[in-house]
Amino acid sequence: MRSWTFASAGTLFFGRGVVRQRLAEACARLRARRLLVVTDQGVVRAGLGEAVRVAAATAQLELAFFDQVTPEPPVEVVRNCVAAAREWQPDAVIGLGGGSALDTAKLTALLLTHGGDPLDYTGEGRVPGPTRPVLAIPTTAGTGSEVSAAAVFTDTARQIKVSCLSPYLRPAVALVDPLLTVTCPAKVTADAGIDALTHAIEAYCAVANEAFPLPEGEVSVYQGKNPMADLFAAEAIRLIGRHLQMAVQDGSNLAAREGMALAATLAGLAFSNSGVALVHAMEYPLGGAVHVSHGAGNGLLLPYVMRYNLPVRRREIAQIGAWLTDTPLSEQADEPSAVAERAIAAIERLRSTIGIPARLRDIGVTPEMLPEFASKAFAITRLLRVNPRRPTTPDEILTIYQAAY
Repeated sequence: MRSWTFASAGTLFFGRGVVRQRLAEACARLRARRLLVVTDQGVVRAGLGEAVRVAAATAQLELAFFDQVTPEPPVEVVRNCVAAAREWQPDAVIGLGGGSALDTAKLTALLLTHGGDPLDYTGEGRVPGPTRPVLAIPTTAGTGSEVSAAAVFTDTARQIKVSCLSPYLRPAVALVDPLLTVTCPAKVTADAGIDALTHAIEAYCAVANEAFPLPEGEVSVYQGKNPMADLFAAEAIRLIGRHLQMAVQDGSNLAAREGMALAATLAGLAFSNSGVALVHAMEYPLGGAVHVSHGAGNGLLLPYVMRYNLPVRRREIAQIGAWLTDTPLSEQADEPSAVAERAIAAIERLRSTIGIPARLRDIGVTPEMLPEFASKAFAITRLLRVNPRRPTTPDEILTIYQAAY
C-alpha cells in the first residue's frame, strides 16, 4: 500500500438540534456575520429556513436568502446565485437543502472569491485557492456534499452533468441535523438514500490505492480504496440496510432519520477520498438528458454496474450483501459467486421496495440515446480510473446501458 491521505469538512457537528445549538458558534469560528443562505423553494415551504433564521437572530447574524435552486442545478441557476452573492457580499455562504443547494453554495463561494464562470472550473484541480467559507446544512440524507470536495451542476448546452473537484470545495463547517430531514418527502428520501448506498459501494469497490492509475504530475482528490474509507463505507452500508426502508415508509421515525443522516455523511467521507466510479460516469449523461434525479439514476444503474464489476470484486460484493442484510458471511455456506449474486439481488429488492425505477425505459430513455450516453460516459476519465474494472471502449459501457434498458 502506498501512502494515502484522508480529508473532510473543516468541522462536523452532528445530532438533533445542532443547527439551533451550534450555528452561532460555527459562524464565530469563521468570523462570519453576514451570510447568504442558498436553498430552494421546497426547503422554504417546509419551514426549514426558519431554523437558520432563529439561530442567526440569536447571534445577531445578517442573512440574505437565494431560494431559487432547482434539482440538478442548471449552470444558469448557479450564475444567478453568484449574481445575488456579489450584490450581498457575504462573509460566508450557507448551503441549506439537498445536494443541489449545497453544491450551488460551494460554486457560489468559489466564484465570489476567484471570479469567472462555473464552466471555467469543471474537472479536477482547477480551483486556484481557498474560497469564501461554506457552511453546509443538509436537509436530505444522501449526497454527502456536506463533507465532499465535489460540486455538480448541469451544462445545459451539452446536456450533461459536470463536476468541479477540488480540496478547496470541502465545506468549512458541516452541520448535520437529522431533525431537518423529517419533512423530506418519501420519493426524495428514497432517491437520496440509494445515492448514499451507491457512494458507499463504489468507495468500497474502488480500485486499490496502490494501483490507482494517476498519471505523473496529475493530482486528484480521489485516490482509490484505503482502510479509513473502507471503515466509513462499511458502516454506511450497515446503517442503510437497517434504516432506509423505514425512513421512506415512515418519515417521522427519528431513529431511521438519524441513521440515514449518519449513513449519508459516512458514505460522503468514504467516496470523497477513495472516489466514485462507473455508476456515476454513466449517470451524468443520463441525468443530463432525461432529468432523472441523480440518486434515482445512480440507484437504477447500480446493480448493472456491480454485475459488470463482479469478476474482479466477488469478495467485496459478497461482503456488501452481508452488511446490507445483517447476515455474516460466516453464516453463508455457498460459493462466493453465489453469495455475491445474492448481494446484488438484495440491492435490487431494496431498490424496488423504495420505488427506484429498474429500467432505463421507465424514465424516458430510448434505445437511440444509448450510444451517445456511452461515448460521454467513456470520456469521464477521472471516474473510470476509480472503477476496479476499467472499460476499454465505449462499447463496453454501451453493453451495460443495454442490459439496463
